Amino acid sequence: MRAAPRFLRAFLVACCAMAASAATWADSYPSRAVRIIVPVAAGGGTDYSARAIAHKLSAALGQSVVVENRPGASGNIGAEQIARAAPDGYTLGMPITSFPVNPSLYSKLPFDTARDFAPVVLVGTLPLVLVVHPSVPAQSTAALIELARKKPGSINFANSGSGTTAHLAGEMFKRMAKIDLVSVNYKGGGPAVTDLLGGQVQMYFATLPSVLAHVQAGKLRALAVTGKGRLAELPEVPTVAESGLPGFEVTAWFGLFAPAGTPEPIIRQLNAEVVKILASAEMQKSLPQHGIVPAGGSPQELGSHLREEIQKWSVVVKDAGVKLE
Repeated sequence: MRAAPRFLRAFLVACCAMAASAATWADSYPSRAVRIIVPVAAGGGTDYSARAIAHKLSAALGQSVVVENRPGASGNIGAEQIARAAPDGYTLGMPITSFPVNPSLYSKLPFDTARDFAPVVLVGTLPLVLVVHPSVPAQSTAALIELARKKPGSINFANSGSGTTAHLAGEMFKRMAKIDLVSVNYKGGGPAVTDLLGGQVQMYFATLPSVLAHVQAGKLRALAVTGKGRLAELPEVPTVAESGLPGFEVTAWFGLFAPAGTPEPIIRQLNAEVVKILASAEMQKSLPQHGIVPAGGSPQELGSHLREEIQKWSVVVKDAGVKLE
């Protein structure tokens, strides 16, 4: 009967020691440089955001914050390095938009997307724009759907690679609209836009920066945007959801993560600093210029968002029959 109280006292002492250790650790954090791993080559929205945040976070923390690009395997190489790093707050990562999709695309990953990462903050979202070549007679999303129903298989949609957000947006569009479209794979968004401009394909779910100038010049027609709301750059273009497909939402996104097990005080400190950075006038102006809507929120909100996205895309990937090795 006396063993239980002794065990309980020992347990409480251990817990207090751990809490004191974590608090001390957090008080001295950071004492050296912090790195942010970006699983994509330099350039593009994710890399730009990481570097912009690193610059301001360095000033806030009083230590260098450097970005390391680790591209390859749809972001899995860099993501593994984030997951396998020491959980001490000195290695962070900003996985690319394929992060919540890859668990469904790949039969085996060297990490568990839902368990091996500690969410810090949602950095930004990237709504896509449904654009068509001017030769397509449809002037609205509803008209495009009607045209596809009348002529099944006659409309090709470009995608920037098998399993990319652009590809899966098209597959979700097909599924929800109950239409037959032909997917055409490209190695990147650049070639996809080039062939769309040339009329080799008829439609594409594109990032805003890649097509905005062409839309403004009348070389492409924007029918809808894929996020929850309209974009300031295209205020007259409705969302897909308000254009006849309620519930349709495809938004690429990226967030800041740490390895699982990183002390909570450090996570909270990083979250608070990055939320302030994202809310700054400079970031509110510069990120949208790259098609990015600044986000924010708590680590718990990012964790919930990640789990929801994993589940959402698992259904789309299964229905589309897409698999990568």
